[in-house]
Amino acid sequence: MQVLVLIMAGLLSKAAALYSSGDGVVQLTPANFDKEVMNSDELWIIEFYAPWCGHCKSLAPEWKKAAKALKGVVKIAAVDADAHGQLGGRFSVQGFPTIKVFGVNKNKPEDYQGGRTADAIVNAAMSKVKAMVNDRMSGRGGGSGGSGGGSKSGDPKDVIELTDGNFQELVLESDDLWLVEFFAPWCGHCKNLAPEWQSAASQMKGKVKFGAVDATVHTVYASRYEVRGYPTIKMFQKGEVREYDGGRTASDIVAWATDKAAANIPPPEVYQLTSEDVMKQNCQKQQICVFAVLPHILDCQADCRNNYISTLKRLGEKFKKNQWGWVWAEAAAQPEIEKALGMGGFGYPAMVALNSRKNLYVILKGPFSENGINEFLRDLSYGKGSSVPMRDNALPKVQTMEPWDGKDGQMYEEEEIDLSDVELDDLKEEL
Repeated sequence: MQVLVLIMAGLLSKAAALYSSGDGVVQLTPANFDKEVMNSDELWIIEFYAPWCGHCKSLAPEWKKAAKALKGVVKIAAVDADAHGQLGGRFSVQGFPTIKVFGVNKNKPEDYQGGRTADAIVNAAMSKVKAMVNDRMSGRGGGSGGSGGGSKSGDPKDVIELTDGNFQELVLESDDLWLVEFFAPWCGHCKNLAPEWQSAASQMKGKVKFGAVDATVHTVYASRYEVRGYPTIKMFQKGEVREYDGGRTASDIVAWATDKAAANIPPPEVYQLTSEDVMKQNCQKQQICVFAVLPHILDCQADCRNNYISTLKRLGEKFKKNQWGWVWAEAAAQPEIEKALGMGGFGYPAMVALNSRKNLYVILKGPFSENGINEFLRDLSYGKGSSVPMRDNALPKVQTMEPWDGKDGQMYEEEEIDLSDVELDDLKEEL
């Protein structure tokens, strides 16, 4: 009888569980939490749930869908906090479901405040990834896991005070992209957001405008745009209005705003590396530079080369939000640079992603095809890939040369010598 009770209890426990090993949701317990999460460099978004919780049951299919979409990019996990109450207590979980984001600083997870649909979860996760990568690339030690998110202090003047009297002219009639916070002076979450909002406004100055509306005083536009809670953040641009669905740290806000602003920028040009100035403009002024070495024109004529360049342009368009520089060189035209970037042993065409500020690079080891390069750059945009220091920890000078004229290569023709008038006997005497 006792055995039967234990078996039934086990079956009921499994039936009550919301997730299984095939869902893509990592199941965490006190036994594996620190090893999997706290000692990890990856971004984790974790749901603390109870099997009997109705809201948790409603969230489960969306959570599974998000986990499958984010596989290999963000870790989506779940903790049965009813069974493992010590984990819930450790992170101040007071209700179900509670979702927390564990970024760079795992000891200070951030509360997830986005929507409960798969789309909202994925969008918020990608915003967190972008913020985390930006913090790493800029050398900041903080990240989306900390309460400050790597914030920098900002100037209060960079947040524009909006009212019912100036909202139409400043925001709705503007061609600029605006992020507007509708707040209440007594709102605790608004007070917590204020320094982050100010910091983000200063970091994005000249790219995105930041405003704030006291919605308890200026109610016209708060009512028009159905503001029902505080703070509410909305994006305005040329008649388009959309909800902000990112995080509440400065780095999260900057990442989200940068992503939206970059959507309207033109695709980057792909330049031939013919001078030091081309290198400075595209590789030293940009955080990352994509550098391709294409086969010699005699090995790959004009049509062949133009196909490669067209591929680079298409990928430049696809990844334009990252605002990378794009350059190419002919094989052996810049031998010292190739040597410094370890490109000699891979043949041509070849590619590296270069951070000239830190003298680091990541080399493409997969196929030099549109799909192969796309996977390489996608991983790069997520902060993946093993970087290597440049040889001698510096980038050599670019050899100045004439740009390609767009034509096929021509074999050098040796001058023919006419020997018809030379007597063989005369040659013998000379020998």
